[in-house]
Amino acid sequence: MEALQAGGWGLVAGLALVLGAAVGYLRPLGATVVALVMAFGSGVLISAMAFELIAEAHEKGGLIPTSLGAFGGAAVYTGANALLARRGARHRKRSAPGRQPSEEDVSGSGTAIALGAALDGIPESVVIGASLIGGGGVSWATVAAVFISNVPEGLSSAAGMRRAGRPTAYVFGLWGSIAAVSGLAALAGFLLLGDASGTALAVITAVAAGAILAMIADTMIPEAYEEAHLLTGLVTVTGFLVSFGMSHA
Repeated sequence: MEALQAGGWGLVAGLALVLGAAVGYLRPLGATVVALVMAFGSGVLISAMAFELIAEAHEKGGLIPTSLGAFGGAAVYTGANALLARRGARHRKRSAPGRQPSEEDVSGSGTAIALGAALDGIPESVVIGASLIGGGGVSWATVAAVFISNVPEGLSSAAGMRRAGRPTAYVFGLWGSIAAVSGLAALAGFLLLGDASGTALAVITAVAAGAILAMIADTMIPEAYEEAHLLTGLVTVTGFLVSFGMSHA
């Protein structure tokens, strides 16, 4: 039963990408609005990573395993992101005209964008699944943070895909698939980590947190600042405080 709950919560969080994509593709918002929503989502995730994941990893495994795990997660994400960027996925979350390439501009960019979207979402989902280990129930703050941050991710990216000429079937097929992958990743996180020691679980949690923080810095905040400029910091802090409040409610 708990395994199904893990997969279900991962799927719920992933479906926020589809929701955001529907808004971004079918009823495009202004670039500044998209950027502000992205900034808010960045703040929400930063808070969740700091007060939920990193804090939990430190409690279970101590400073050194947590630090090594977070650095390793960031390094792996950065390396994979760099490879995908060379194949056309550098601006996969950008909504501004001319940022995302079409398939005619960069052959294979559609596949790279799809892989990049999965790269962004899998660490979050694994953490959601792992949060149910031990029978304590899902981390509501983490689920809420991922859900809230996924909406602007899907919104911004789908708006950019629309401007790049990506067909409707591609856009919603991509985000629907990523939502399904999110559910499977959460299920895997629960099943594969259930017998892990406290230190091993701490390292894996920290790896996911490091990857997510690197994703925020590499993709979400640059998209927000490009359009929102000096408002980015204020809105990011607002999102941070909302998530902080949820985690301590």
